[in-house]
Formats: sequence, structure tokens, C-alpha cells
Amino acid sequence: MKNWFTSSPSSRPLRIAGRVGLFAALALAAIFSVSCSRDGGSQAKPGSIAVFVPGVVSGSPIYEMLVAGTQKAAAESKGSTVKVLEGGTDQAQWPEKLTSLAATGQYRLIVTSNPAMPEICAGISEKFPAQKFLILDGKLEGNKNIATVMYNQREQGYFDGYLAGLITKKLVKNGKPHRIGLVAAQEYPVMNEIIKPGYEEGAKAADPAVTVDFRVVGNWYDAAKATELANGMFANGVEVVLTIAGGANQGVVAAAKQKDRKVLWFDTNGYATEPGVIVGSAVILQDRAAYGKVKSWLDGKMEFGKAEVVGIKDGFVDFVQDDPLYLKAVPEDVRKAQGAMLESVRSGSLSLPVQAAN
Repeated sequence: MKNWFTSSPSSRPLRIAGRVGLFAALALAAIFSVSCSRDGGSQAKPGSIAVFVPGVVSGSPIYEMLVAGTQKAAAESKGSTVKVLEGGTDQAQWPEKLTSLAATGQYRLIVTSNPAMPEICAGISEKFPAQKFLILDGKLEGNKNIATVMYNQREQGYFDGYLAGLITKKLVKNGKPHRIGLVAAQEYPVMNEIIKPGYEEGAKAADPAVTVDFRVVGNWYDAAKATELANGMFANGVEVVLTIAGGANQGVVAAAKQKDRKVLWFDTNGYATEPGVIVGSAVILQDRAAYGKVKSWLDGKMEFGKAEVVGIKDGFVDFVQDDPLYLKAVPEDVRKAQGAMLESVRSGSLSLPVQAAN
């Protein structure tokens, strides 16, 4: 099928999501002696901040934004300091490493980001009741030591899905099935209960005939498996795929480039990753969120025990529609329809509220 888009190789790893058990953190915390500062943070300097990255910073735009936003806020407050600790990609080690960080008692605030972190931090908070936590991209209410900010990923999924529906409706003719794809690294509550339903909801709003071909890599790095899954989708008539698979994204992109199909990006602006192949990017502005919340804490205005949910109207979720690569790759009529949908969400005429996944 001739494509009306124009047709580079890297993948920008996304955050690893999923629930992690607390047994490792609690077991480790139980063996600390009282000399390890059980009050966690009580001996720390007033502006001392630690950023715990559940992954690695380099090459991961979400975590790069987390660090940058926190550092910017600290730089504007005299005497404030920031230490960054990487937890690595082995999720089983996150509770132990974060517990060790809290046990030092050196940091008034620990900043982190991931849907798995509220559960982990809640367990650690019981052992170190003076330690304060700010968690972005997660939700937990009622803990006096924890503040959370959850992004409206129903909006994100909807934005990419709506564009996928527009593309499919325009390209697929002659009575062929209208199918769009979603490649995920893993199945986890936010994926299954928020992102995937939002993606399908947006697609059907643009093209009621659309169905979603959903496939799972099984990890966040296997690009070869992702290529295989994407090729299977393309053989099944899929024209456009949303990929949320971390390092495995590059496999989807490579397959799409070879088959002259299109890819949608999530969390960061991905157009430059493969111009002409990546044709949509639903993003979160994590640097802005980190800066604003850390500055609020430094100013003594942070509300702990509160869970915020923020979206496009708050300026923390969006779809990148002004990038020259988007303007070049996507036809004007499709861009206009996408823009009208985005404006309806911004204005409130289309409401897409979200609750935390179970």
C-alpha cells in the first residue's frame, strides 16, 4: 500500500513500570541498628535532597528530566544540595537500595519517579518516619511522609490513539480491517487499566471501526523480539503502532522503517529518533513537575499525604504538534483533526479523568 508519509536508529528508553514487592526493603530495614538514624532525615541539612532513579539516568529522558528539574529547583535555593543515586534496571534491587539511602539520614527529601515507587516508599516510611518522599508518576494518598504526582496517562494514550485512528481511517481502504498496534514491554496495572484502554478509546473516537492488536515483549530490552512482534502486526494489516517498550522500541522502529509503516511515541518527543517513521509523540513534562514540586518543598509549601493527578490542562501532559518533523510527516488534514481534539481536551469540552490503577 502506498503511504502518504515520508519515511533513524535509536530508542529512547522509557521508565520501567510495574509493582515491586516490599519484602527485600523490609527485611533490610529490620537489620539496621539504631545508629543508622532510624528517623531518616532527622540529621540532614535543611535543603538536602536525594534523587533515587529506578533505572539509569543516561539515555533515559524521563529520568534525565527528573534530575534536571530537581537540580534546577535546588540551584535557586541557597544552600540546597542534590545527590543522584541510580537504582539500576533490576527492579528487585530497588527496595534495598532505597532503604539504604533513607537509612543514612542525610536527606530531608527523597525524590523518585515510577508507578512502583509508592508501595516501596510506604514500606520504608514505616521504618524511617521522619523521611519525606516526593514521588512523580505514581499515586498514594494518606501517608503523612509522602507526596505523589500522577500523570494522566489516559490522556496520553488517548492522544496517540486518536492519531492512530485518523491514520488508519485515511490509509485503509477497500473494506480491509482497520487495525492499530500497541507493543508493550510488559503487562502491568497502568498499562492494562489506563494506557491501553485510553489508546483504544482515542482510536475509536477517530475511527469507530478500529481494533487494537496488542502484543507484549516480555522485557524492556529485547529489540529482536519487538521486531518480530511488529512484523506480525504489519502482516496482520496494521499501519501504525504505539510502542512502550524501553530499549526494545528500536526493534519496532526498525521493522516499521523496513515495511514503510508508522510508529507513535510515548512520554518524550521521539520524532528525531527516526524522522518520517515516528509520526506522533504524547509526552509528559517531568522536568517541569519535578522543578515545581521540589521548589514548593524548599519553600515550605509541600502538602504531604496528598496525591495530585495532573494532565494537559495543568501543563504536564501534552502531544507535540509543533515539531517540524511532525509538520513534515503528517498531512495537514490529519494534523488539523488532531489539533481540534487536543484543543477540546485543553478547554474541558472533552474530559478524560483518570484514577490510579489497582
